[in-house]
Amino acid sequence: MNASDRTPADLLRSALAADPARPFVTFYDDATGERVELSVATFANWVAKTANLLQGELSAEPGDRLALLLPAHWQTAVWLLACSSVGVIAEVGGDPAAADLVVAGPDALEAGLACSGERVALSLAPLGRRFPQVPAGYADYAVEVPSQGDRFAPFVPVDADAPALVVDGVERTGAQLVAQARTDAAAQGLGPGSRVLSGLPYDGWEGLSTGLYAPLAAGGSVVLCRNVDRLSPEALEKRVESERVTGAVL
Repeated sequence: MNASDRTPADLLRSALAADPARPFVTFYDDATGERVELSVATFANWVAKTANLLQGELSAEPGDRLALLLPAHWQTAVWLLACSSVGVIAEVGGDPAAADLVVAGPDALEAGLACSGERVALSLAPLGRRFPQVPAGYADYAVEVPSQGDRFAPFVPVDADAPALVVDGVERTGAQLVAQARTDAAAQGLGPGSRVLSGLPYDGWEGLSTGLYAPLAAGGSVVLCRNVDRLSPEALEKRVESERVTGAVL
């Protein structure tokens, strides 16, 4: 990654320029049997489409606060990088009533209705399927995002020193986030080619760093596992081997 990168969106652009074809996020849900692998290019395309949805259809602006009510999931990672691309503050597990926008999974739809702004629902179903019926009060992400543009340019340049992420009650700017991710990556011995398996939730900094930001900052990749506690030790060992994992945090 480039030393001049100061936001997560910068890190993703550098990763895309360096090697767009390499795997970046491999997602497993061991409750459904789902496996999704996204290259850097495919992940960046999802981020661009989601950022265009945020900026265009949802009229989000830098400094707006988005309550992110999603579990550890590849689409959650997409939303985090899309927020960074636009300059929207992602508040992980934030209060919908105090947010300008809310993005909610199936288990948080009722809570998300407290947001008076735009609301987006994600089914989190395998293959990114739509809801059978769009939840009342929400736009269905799977319906809205496919038609968005494949390239994104912010209307206003993102300020790396502006708030970007709130988690564990701590607010970090884009620059602080990148700096902490680099520190975490160094502490874990991550570098280009590192492949981290994470079974941690996305409800705290440790899970977000291990399962997204530190591998991104290091030029590595992540095997993100939801419901990994359902795996037997033998099955987990087989996954570590088949996915060429260099380190695991469960």
